[in-house]
Amino acid sequence: MRPELQKKVEFGIKLIQAGAQKAAEVGQPIEIAYSGGKDSDCILELAKMAGVNYRAIYKNTTIDPPGTIKHCKEKGVEIVNPSLSFFKIVEKESPPTMRARICCKHLKEYKILNVSVQGIRRCESEKRKENYQEPTICRTYGSKKNAVEVFLPILQWDNEDVKNFVEDRGIKCHPLYYDDQMNFHVERRLGCLGCPLKSDRGVSDYKRYPKLLKQLVIATKKWLETHPDAESATKFGDAYRITYHNLFCKSYEDFQYRMQPTLFGDIPDCRKLLEDYFGIEL
Repeated sequence: MRPELQKKVEFGIKLIQAGAQKAAEVGQPIEIAYSGGKDSDCILELAKMAGVNYRAIYKNTTIDPPGTIKHCKEKGVEIVNPSLSFFKIVEKESPPTMRARICCKHLKEYKILNVSVQGIRRCESEKRKENYQEPTICRTYGSKKNAVEVFLPILQWDNEDVKNFVEDRGIKCHPLYYDDQMNFHVERRLGCLGCPLKSDRGVSDYKRYPKLLKQLVIATKKWLETHPDAESATKFGDAYRITYHNLFCKSYEDFQYRMQPTLFGDIPDCRKLLEDYFGIEL
């Protein structure tokens, strides 16, 4: 292990041990917030190296990539299932967008234990670099009673650090990080399928798993039935237009421009546009 990485590992171990001591003061183990990704595997390994009392917990989003549940079980991670699946949340509260991540609060952002270890790394985005300056933060889920002290042991790690640590410790990561020749690709990122925060707003996920798109459209239809006066219902009219806007348009103005009548006076059919692009009957 490179000396620079060794220092980061030692710091991470000490940080987790400090967090575990905080947790022990209230009679709890420390939570290892496990998502199934490579960073989660790193913090889980650090917790083992730290020799602390922990609970590795995976919050099932119901739309994570195939193989995630199996990988969690192989790692001995505890699986916590939500009261509502992603598509039930859509039926109840509306489809998520870049500005309205309604699914996160139900599927990810809730408290289990008082002290948590999370695999956040600053290098993953400019927003994270801006928002995460210190390796410890206090995160509140809804109210002060749901405050969680969060420790971030790999905050300063880059991709090369993760790759070297995985290889040095012989860590088996999620199958989707490996190609057909079993080469590890640290640059790959996992996450909820169809997440609107992805660079392509989840389009590539729906292209790969078009049945998920069909489920999204069905759930959006059910939401519209119970929320006919919602702003999106008024602006777009049906589930196909809402879905097309959320996946392909930069703004409502962009959507309006795309929906202008053709030379023959025809208005683009969003259902057909989606069916043709994703190769599925909706």
